[in-house]
Amino acid sequence: MALISPRKLRYDLYSYSYEEESNNTPLVISVLASLIERTLARNERIAKNCRVISHKLSKTRVFDSDEAPDLTIQSYLERIFRYTRAGPSVYVVAYVYIDRLCQFYPEFRIGPRNVHRLLITTIMVASKFVEDMNYRNSYFARVGGITREEMNKLEFEFIFMMKFKLHVNVSVYESYCCHLEREVSIGGGYQIERTLRCAQEIKATNNHTQETRYHINNDHIARLLH
Repeated sequence: MALISPRKLRYDLYSYSYEEESNNTPLVISVLASLIERTLARNERIAKNCRVISHKLSKTRVFDSDEAPDLTIQSYLERIFRYTRAGPSVYVVAYVYIDRLCQFYPEFRIGPRNVHRLLITTIMVASKFVEDMNYRNSYFARVGGITREEMNKLEFEFIFMMKFKLHVNVSVYESYCCHLEREVSIGGGYQIERTLRCAQEIKATNNHTQETRYHINNDHIARLLH
């Protein structure tokens, strides 16, 4: 991940251009991808050291794929952004949801087989919470490489696993920005400026029109996620 200065990230979060032709990916995506990759590596080390691993968490196994997709976290998040244009803070709220889920289920471990479905689910739910206009579940399913039925089930199960605690207020959002700043700074010398962008500001700057039907060739990714 390229060096991210606080000033550059601040500008990106507050003044990001949502032009359809723009190929600029929000910096927060690279930051989250790096953090999640580190989490995966840490959990893999833990799994190797634990010969007996409990799989009693039947609820969280809903995110498991038959095989680990051959797709990096960075590439998957970039794909989601490319076709949904979800605002930068959607990814922060999704990160809040992932952390809450892990708090509700301490034995749950993010791994190669569940991380992609967990991401598409949390990002879709976060988008519904943050954004004014949203794509349908069927569209998110196509973007994520799963079926509409699977997407609906993942959303349903996730909301109940979260005990319907999906609200993220300003102070919580700010605290997670601070958390990301500390973690990234420690992990790789990167810094995230403490930034706050409430939902109303996001809605004002995000000029989503009606659902734009992107041509998505998701045959390959669909096979990977099944």
